[in-house]
Amino acid sequence: MSVVTPPGTGESESHGVPIAVASQALHVPMPTLRSWELRYGIPESDRPPGKHRRYTEPEMHALRLMRDEIARGTRASVAAKSVRTLLGVAGPAGELIQHLLEASNRLDTDGIRAQLTKATDVLGLDGCIDEVMLPAMRQIGQWWMAGRCDLSQEQLTTEAARAWLDKRSAFAPTPTAMNPIILACGPGDLHTIGLEALALLLRHRGWPCRVLGARVPTESLTTASVAAGAAGVVIVAHLPTGRRRALASITAVHERGIPVFWAGNAFSTRRSRAQIPGSYLGVRLQDAADLVVATLSRDGHR
Repeated sequence: MSVVTPPGTGESESHGVPIAVASQALHVPMPTLRSWELRYGIPESDRPPGKHRRYTEPEMHALRLMRDEIARGTRASVAAKSVRTLLGVAGPAGELIQHLLEASNRLDTDGIRAQLTKATDVLGLDGCIDEVMLPAMRQIGQWWMAGRCDLSQEQLTTEAARAWLDKRSAFAPTPTAMNPIILACGPGDLHTIGLEALALLLRHRGWPCRVLGARVPTESLTTASVAAGAAGVVIVAHLPTGRRRALASITAVHERGIPVFWAGNAFSTRRSRAQIPGSYLGVRLQDAADLVVATLSRDGHR
C-alpha cells in the first residue's frame, strides 16, 4: 500500500521529471539518486530497461524523505527502511499512517485522534509515536513545504495530535520517581510536539515531567530546573540558526550539575554533536526515553 497522494497531485505530473531536474531540485547528485534506487529500492520503480528515468511526484516525495533521513545522520540502509515504512511499502504502520493522513485531508480531528488510539492498540504507545504519529506529521510537513496542503491543515493536524497526547498524559501511571524531568525547546525553536510525545513516554516509564514549551530562554530554563530539583533536563533544537543558543542552554544546565540530554535536527551530523556535554538522544523517541531513564537510574536519581 502506498501512502495517500498529497492534495493537488494531478495527471499533469504523471510523466514526471528527468533525473537531472530531480537532482537539482533535491540538491542530491545524480549518481546518489541512481544508487538509492539500485541498492535500496528508493523509489520503487517498474520502469522498463532502457527507458530514461523520470520521477513522478510520489517518487520525488520518497526521495525527499530519503534525503532528509540521511541529513539527520541515519545510515542509508536504515533510512531506506524508514522511508518504506513511512510510505506504507512495508510494516504494519503503513495502513495506520494512510488512514491518519486521510483524516487530515478531511480536516477530521476526531478521525486523527481515533487513528492514533488505534495505532496504540496495534503497535503499543512507543510504536504509535515513532512509527505512526511522527512519520505522519513529517509527511504533512513535507506536503505543506511543497505547497500540497495549506497551513490550516498542518496546524489542525498538529493540534489534534497534541490534544491526543494531553489526554494520554492525564491518564499516565502515577510516577515512581520523585524529582521531575524538565523538557524544553531551545531559545530559538518553536516545534514542541516531539517534546510532548517524549514527555508522555517518560511518564509511562514512571517519571514526572514538566514541559516548558517553545523558545525557552537559557536563564529561565536553568532557574526552573534548579527550583524544581530536576533529575534531568531535555533540550531540543531543530533549526540550525538556533543551535548556538541551544548549546548555551545545554552548557548552562550541565554547569549546574544537572544531567542534560539533547536532540533535534540542529544536531543531525557528527560534527554538530562534537564536544557537547550531556547525552545525544538520537531520532527515535522510545530509544530516547529508554536512554534518559537508564542514565538517571544509573546515577541514582530514581
